[in-house]
Amino acid sequence: MKILVLCQYYAPEPFRLPDICQALAEQGHDVTVVTGTPNYPEGRIYPGYEKGQHRDETVNGVKVHRCPLIPRKSGVFYRFLNYYSFVLSSEWYLWTCREDFDVVLINQLSPVMMAQAGQSWARRHGKRCVLYCLDLWPESLLAGGISPHSPVYRFFWKVSRRIYRRSDAILVTSRGFEAYFRDVLGVEDRPITYLPQYAEELFDRLPQAEKTDEKVHFLFAGNVGAAQSVQTIVEAAALLREEKGIHIHIVGGGVSLESCREMARDLPNITFHGRQPLEKMPEYYAMADVLLITLVDDPVMSLTLPGKVQTYLAAGKPLVGAIGGETARVIDDARCGLRGPAQDPASLAENIRRAASDADLRRTWGENARAYYESSFRKEYFMQTLIRVLRQNCD
Repeated sequence: MKILVLCQYYAPEPFRLPDICQALAEQGHDVTVVTGTPNYPEGRIYPGYEKGQHRDETVNGVKVHRCPLIPRKSGVFYRFLNYYSFVLSSEWYLWTCREDFDVVLINQLSPVMMAQAGQSWARRHGKRCVLYCLDLWPESLLAGGISPHSPVYRFFWKVSRRIYRRSDAILVTSRGFEAYFRDVLGVEDRPITYLPQYAEELFDRLPQAEKTDEKVHFLFAGNVGAAQSVQTIVEAAALLREEKGIHIHIVGGGVSLESCREMARDLPNITFHGRQPLEKMPEYYAMADVLLITLVDDPVMSLTLPGKVQTYLAAGKPLVGAIGGETARVIDDARCGLRGPAQDPASLAENIRRAASDADLRRTWGENARAYYESSFRKEYFMQTLIRVLRQNCD
């Protein structure tokens, strides 16, 4: 197959899509990615890409074209400039593109509008479009503080509904998304397939970590944004500041990083490591005794299964969460840790204490986590399902 992949984000930005595209290329498919100039999550163009460098290149057998855009910087104003600058530049590039493709795959994160250029190209050329939904819109706006009664939300409800309905097939990372599409957005006539994410293979075998102290180390890894509610972890750390045997590590960057650092300024039991390259992450996972996951308290956002869940499970470490919905279900089904209500620092602090107090239980939870990953989230299943759906939508 000749596959056109559209997504605003691609390596060196920290997303799983490059691994998927490389796997498609290794299986003999011709893969072209149209993406944006890398600037996520810090909101600044990455060094070496500022002046259009690496605009067109082949990476691990995948052809990549990077469209110019306005960096995210900070604040809602620049966020929407960033979103729509990619929409316009990708539309222009694909309007002038003379290459033919068999099918379009849209890796849909935020914003949902990133899908427009791929859908427009497919409609012009009589091809089909498969949308892989990782962020649910317009509900993702609520995590950013947009009111569900505002004109902005109502506008993007219409935009989101149109984009999802224009997709020929939809893949979803969470089972709860399907009901939302049908019951809230009225997307009733499109085939929807459940396709959970997987963890990169470098997490299959963690390096051996030397124990340098008697503390129990807790790790949050990933984007530090509004939706992730890392503030809940900082507030729990404040409640645990007298617990000398517990230390919390935050690895990642994002729009909420500086505010979280400021909140934790006087706390001796929490360390911020900033954003780290993917290749270094197994070292942090190996160091950790327990992995933390949090999300905002929102009934629709709770339908999301964050991609870090699969990575956490693959690492074979216990999970402690302040989170509900789909992730809570996975923790319960896997019997791999403890979870309490979202945005409840007192409950999170208590669960951290419980996990820290029992090494044997942590070992059992870790074994359960890896076993659940093996049975539910293997890369082989992911690729088989993805290729099957793409083939079904080829003419």
